[in-house]
Amino acid sequence: MPVSKNALIRYKTIDRCLRNRQRKWTLDDLIEACSDALYEYEGRDEGVSRRTVQLDIQMMRSDKLGYNAPIKVVENKYYIYDDPNYSITESPLSPQDIKKMGEAVEVLRQLSGFQEFSGMEDIMGKLEDRVNMAKEKSHPVIFFDKNDKLKGLEFIEPLHNAILAKRPLKINYQSFRARFPTALIFHPYALKEFNNRWFVYGNKPKDTYVVNLALDRIVSLEEAPPGVEFIENSEFNPETWFDDLVGVTKFPTDKCEKVRFWASPLEAPYIKTKPIHNSQKVIESNQDGSAIFEIDVIVNRELVRLIFGYAEGLKVLSPRKLQNMIKKHFRLGLENYTTQE
Repeated sequence: MPVSKNALIRYKTIDRCLRNRQRKWTLDDLIEACSDALYEYEGRDEGVSRRTVQLDIQMMRSDKLGYNAPIKVVENKYYIYDDPNYSITESPLSPQDIKKMGEAVEVLRQLSGFQEFSGMEDIMGKLEDRVNMAKEKSHPVIFFDKNDKLKGLEFIEPLHNAILAKRPLKINYQSFRARFPTALIFHPYALKEFNNRWFVYGNKPKDTYVVNLALDRIVSLEEAPPGVEFIENSEFNPETWFDDLVGVTKFPTDKCEKVRFWASPLEAPYIKTKPIHNSQKVIESNQDGSAIFEIDVIVNRELVRLIFGYAEGLKVLSPRKLQNMIKKHFRLGLENYTTQE
């Protein structure tokens, strides 16, 4: 059952008092301790009523929260734990708690391979130990796409720290087309993951526009030399920058366009339930199950590859330049299978 924050503060306060067996605790003592705790943590100075603390003790004694606290009254006046080793922080987990914690462990386990969750391993371990103490270990049932051979993940944490600290970096970078790495000063603004690859967005000193670097092409990075000041870019807002994008590629001259396409009866249901872009809307639904969609996006290489992946199940209706790009991909792809060796 849901428990309010104030109630949890009172339960923990009562628990702390009763675990202190160096003194005896009357109901008035517990009321005063709970009132002090709520003032300290929440700034509430109206105090706690006698009835509230009595109900708290009753709740802690019950199994509604899984506490089953062995609270008893001695000498008709003092409250104590009958078991000197008891604490609500060590109480058994309810079946519902175990189920939810087990699900959380499964999700965290999928994320633990990423360097940016470096502090998560210990937390996950403690959580998993607690769950396994309460039930037999079971097989995971939640899985995410992941690739243990991804390169560049070790750079996520230093890049993340540099972004937060607004600290320029010296990066050795080698694109797929370059024969050798190039050293460059880079002012990082944001990190983005797309299709299992990570990218960092920022500025190079001589550029006025934002560029992205693929982390798997970074050879090394370090702090920029002394005297290099961080360059802000007021035109880059990561909360809106990706609104008109499928993927990561965006050039200064790019403009958002309306892209309209037809989807076959086989593909239309999938596109409806998993939109290609947040702006997607259905323009027309046909009797045969096919449909016409429209999205407002920048036409880039990621969009072309995504559309190309649907093959004959999707046809671009507009704009014409995107039609031509898709036609070229199909023509070149067909040549791979028709060229005589």
